Amino acid sequence: MNKRQTCTCALSTLFAAVLTAALSAAPLRVPASTAYLDPDVNGARVSRSGITGWNDPALKVLWFGEIKTPGALDCTVALKLPDKAAAKLRLTVAGQSKEVSVNGAADGLVAAQFGSFEIAEPGYQQFTLESLHPAGQPAIDALLLDGPATQNAHFNLDPRRNAASVHLAYPVPQDTQVEAFYCEMTGLEEPLWTYYMACGWHRGYFGMQVNSPTERRIIFSVWDSGNEAVDRGKVADENRVTLMGKGEGVYSGDFGNEGTGGHSHLKYNWKTGETQRFIVTARPVGGAHTVYSGYYFHPDKKQWMLISSWKAPREGGYLRRLYSFSENFGGANGHMVRKALYNNQWIRTADGTWIELTTASFSHDATGKADRLDRFMGVENGQFFLSHGGFVPGFTAYGEKFTRPATGKPPEDIALPD
Repeated sequence: MNKRQTCTCALSTLFAAVLTAALSAAPLRVPASTAYLDPDVNGARVSRSGITGWNDPALKVLWFGEIKTPGALDCTVALKLPDKAAAKLRLTVAGQSKEVSVNGAADGLVAAQFGSFEIAEPGYQQFTLESLHPAGQPAIDALLLDGPATQNAHFNLDPRRNAASVHLAYPVPQDTQVEAFYCEMTGLEEPLWTYYMACGWHRGYFGMQVNSPTERRIIFSVWDSGNEAVDRGKVADENRVTLMGKGEGVYSGDFGNEGTGGHSHLKYNWKTGETQRFIVTARPVGGAHTVYSGYYFHPDKKQWMLISSWKAPREGGYLRRLYSFSENFGGANGHMVRKALYNNQWIRTADGTWIELTTASFSHDATGKADRLDRFMGVENGQFFLSHGGFVPGFTAYGEKFTRPATGKPPEDIALPD
């Protein structure tokens, strides 16, 4: 190697080191692992190392964040671009678009510096990165932000991209023997990988799910006894729930990784905007077991049907800790809004008395504590609602209580199959 080559290599190494230091020194670094893809959420690979496999120039990369201080916002995108490669990119923020061209480097990261964008008012902003190059899109490392508008800005910096899970809990008078829990639910949004759960209790959950563009399910599951969280194969027979019966067309099996237990579902394309009716019952057996059954009012057949019944060991009592929830179980589209209405909640006691539940309190999972604040509960058109995702401004405080208007109409039309 001659002196000129040695000098060139040294300068290249120095440049890479300086660039890396400059990028890491940015006041706010938003990893590419927190970004979303549009219109195909699976159009590239999003991982802790960033975004790779971005081969379609029609695919957009989206970041979302809450800007609390209006003013200038300097935007740079850190790229991984091979030597002799080139890229032309457009970044759109707050209705303003800027384009830059960059060349690859032999070492280190490449910085696509888009300059300053003016943020006129506080609120959530979408950062849209597009490729204007026909092929060979760069790998994305991070969105780097600087300037006055970064003050107190809030972004999710955790690679878990799911919207926060949200719950509402229904208080029940102490020592009430709850043999049935009834709830009506209406899904208002329908993103993939959404589970709207109507009737939850201390041993299971019952609701409806969006599994794919062509498949939806009604799901009823009951947990085993014991503390095994992952593998049902490790659960002793005496701690396992046992299937006692199921309805026509219902699949039943095991589940794990969230506790273990018995799972059942009916493939049925429930309709968004149409109210669905659910009831779960408890029948104590001999003081040591309880049979839990989930019944669904089939909208097409206009009658109640059994989803499944499970005999749960180490029970012998009734339903406790009643709640509903909404969950985004696939993070690739956690930027989409999920919202459902929960209404006309009733319990039936062991002596046959119906009691209406008109009060509920709000809670969320760990993601909702600091990472994703776009999570809400409230009362809308006389019904409770849960909403999460969409990067909607504001939030509901953990533990806040709401009361809906009473309907005064217990579900006495219920005729459950044997």
